[in-house]
Formats: sequence, C-alpha cells, structure tokens
Amino acid sequence: MAVTYDDVITALKQVIDPELGINIVDLGLIYEVQVLDDDVLITMTMTTPACPLGSHLVDEATFAVEQFTGAASVDIQLVWQPAWDPIMMSPAAKQQLGWT
Repeated sequence: MAVTYDDVITALKQVIDPELGINIVDLGLIYEVQVLDDDVLITMTMTTPACPLGSHLVDEATFAVEQFTGAASVDIQLVWQPAWDPIMMSPAAKQQLGWT
C-alpha cells in the first residue's frame, strides 16, 4: 500500500509535545510534507531554536511516520524560517490552551 499525505499527517498527530500536551500538527510545527513513492520528507520547526525537546520530537515524528505508514524512509528537516508563531496553531490547539 502506498504512503499518502493523509497517512503521514495522521501519524504526526500522534506525536504530542510533552510540555503543552498538544500534537505537533495542531501546534503548527509541521510546515510541509512531501511523499514520493514510499519516501517521506517533512519540513518542521520548533517553538524556539533552543527548544530542549527538539531532537525528541524529531525522533518521535520519524518513528510515528515509519510505524504508521510503512514508509521506506523518513527525512525530517528542521528549519527556523519562518519562525514559529502562536498564530500558526490550529483553532483546536488555541482552544485547548484557553486562547479563544
């Protein structure tokens, strides 16, 4: 079965930021997902460049996508531009944090 964009997003929604208790998709940390055959390229960021959970979240995201989709490879590129901003969060994440 081929890897799909929707499958990758579903897998990434299983990765929860332990500090906020919200998944990395709804936090707005995922900037781009590319699927080419069974290879997945994800561009993501952290809330700050000094985020102590950066490598943990990248590892968890890689594992989740590999396990859920069966992707042959998962490459996650961590970027800092554009800088993350709370406006990037989904309405559900903002509501969970009491920002609505």
